[in-house]
Amino acid sequence: MLKISLSSASHSGVWGDKALVAYETDGAVIHFSGDYPLRRIQQAARQLQSQGITQACLDGEGWSYERQWAFYCGFATPKTEVKLRWASIDEDELELLNARRRSADWVRKVVNATPEDMYPEKLADEAISFLSSIAGEALSHEVVVGDALAEQGWIGTHSVGRASSRPPVMLTVDFNPTGDADAPVSACLVGKGITFDSGGYSIKSSAGMVTMKCDMGGAATVTAALGYAIEQGLRQRVKLILCCAENMIAGNAYKLGDVLTYKNGQTVEIVNTDAEGRLVLADGLIAASETKAPLIIDAATLTGAAMMAVGTDYNALFGLNKALVFKAQQLSDLVNEPAWPLPLEGWHQTHCPSYYADTANSRSQKGGGMGGASNAAAFLSRFVDTDNCGWVHFDLAACFRDSADARWAAGATGVGVANIAAMLL
Repeated sequence: MLKISLSSASHSGVWGDKALVAYETDGAVIHFSGDYPLRRIQQAARQLQSQGITQACLDGEGWSYERQWAFYCGFATPKTEVKLRWASIDEDELELLNARRRSADWVRKVVNATPEDMYPEKLADEAISFLSSIAGEALSHEVVVGDALAEQGWIGTHSVGRASSRPPVMLTVDFNPTGDADAPVSACLVGKGITFDSGGYSIKSSAGMVTMKCDMGGAATVTAALGYAIEQGLRQRVKLILCCAENMIAGNAYKLGDVLTYKNGQTVEIVNTDAEGRLVLADGLIAASETKAPLIIDAATLTGAAMMAVGTDYNALFGLNKALVFKAQQLSDLVNEPAWPLPLEGWHQTHCPSYYADTANSRSQKGGGMGGASNAAAFLSRFVDTDNCGWVHFDLAACFRDSADARWAAGATGVGVANIAAMLL
């Protein structure tokens, strides 16, 4: 393993005073002086990995928990299994690093998998297996598949997924460490699990479709967040709901102009079959509200508008309870997973009008028109009992990179996992 040490001073040798990484006889030194040291450490790790280094040992002074995690984020890659030995730090912090890595690695595994290999039932199975390995007998689950979804009233998930030869799925996981079947549910997590998104009849371009295996990033993120929270000692009952489907094209696909009637009575006109994520999440949010949990968190790769607003270094936050959204943002700073609130008010619900239903699922304009991310969040708010619970929506602009950059390899990043886990603790 290559030994990696830290220096807060600029390099003064042959590598030049601007060098981020300098090689010495016994390893490499990361020079992280200047602004944003964690970003510089992550960039250095990415530089080392791109030079073919796949085994590293963090050595010497200065390797705090945050700095080691920043290094790991840059060092991970989808093509090669990297080996990383943490620096000697407090035993509790070491356990936390290992737990966080297990969750992040699981996210990378399922999100980066090909859409042929990661289909709705497979995603549900992977989530059950991952959480069972952590929670053991404290975990139970229910899976509703295919036409049974329509029979039970989960019209959004069924409509989006019915055109695929691989049926849609709603997975409900119940983590109940109390052992009391009547224990109250303290929080409910809801994840968008579109394992491949063609756009349906509002078909995407080839360039827009090529990375759509990532459209189940929300389901992966909330699953990993629950696992990470359990490993940190979560002792309250939490439910997880994943709404999983392939959005495909066939003779029985849902169509523009269709009107869906949800279990809570809301009617929705389909004006864009590529605005499918909110349709499946609506089912999950109705189910979450039925639990009477005081906290509901959903996560989804929902809109390109969020990425346009905050870029790919931040996740976008939405909610009608401003104090709760502010708390989510504070926790994002604490765990170094940047998130930023975007506007959401009750009147945003009127921004996708329909002549034939209570609302349309978007606007019939590219990207949903102006304020698309806020309008999508407002659509979701129709399906949450916001009078009796706190609700936060994560639009995961930072959870996936279409291509590699100076700090991240291409693919899933895991950004959002620690933020959501912190909200459960």
